[in-house]
Amino acid sequence: MLHTQAPHPLRYPALVLNADFQPLSYYPLSLWSWQQAIKAVFLERVHVLSEYEHEVRSPSMSLRLPSVIALKEYIAPPPRAAFTRFNLFLRDEFSCQYCGGKQELTFDHVIPRSRGGRTTWDNVVAACSACNLKKGNRLPREAHMHPARAPYEPSPHELRDKGRRFPPNYLHESWTDYLYWDTELEP
Repeated sequence: MLHTQAPHPLRYPALVLNADFQPLSYYPLSLWSWQQAIKAVFLERVHVLSEYEHEVRSPSMSLRLPSVIALKEYIAPPPRAAFTRFNLFLRDEFSCQYCGGKQELTFDHVIPRSRGGRTTWDNVVAACSACNLKKGNRLPREAHMHPARAPYEPSPHELRDKGRRFPPNYLHESWTDYLYWDTELEP
């Protein structure tokens, strides 16, 4: 059994790439703890592309921690993006669709549920809590509040590209050859 006291899982994450060497996701960045990465190595489910200097040891062996791994089998992206709060905020670029604010985001039903609106991509937008409260259960024309962009269902590809606009605060140097951030666009 490998000793697990030395490294902390958050200090040595492994960047996970699909078999085509693209990250499984950009935002959040597809990372596994060092324990998950080592387990995948031993189960022969991944190729190790880069390693940290840090090692874990057992009585019979020593192993450097993987920093970049690629799946051996390709995982096809889903045909449709899952409707989740996170994906909705990503679609709307973490901005209130009424005032442009970025604080205290909630989601707003453009046609309120109390008036027959459904919780779907085509009826929900990101809204700050102040705008959501101000709009209440009124239609946009009644509240004189119209979303900056009409709600729509994004493709998984679009969400991946939008995620590239939000690089994480920490990127290990061994990951840079596998990540391509859209640095021209400000989040």
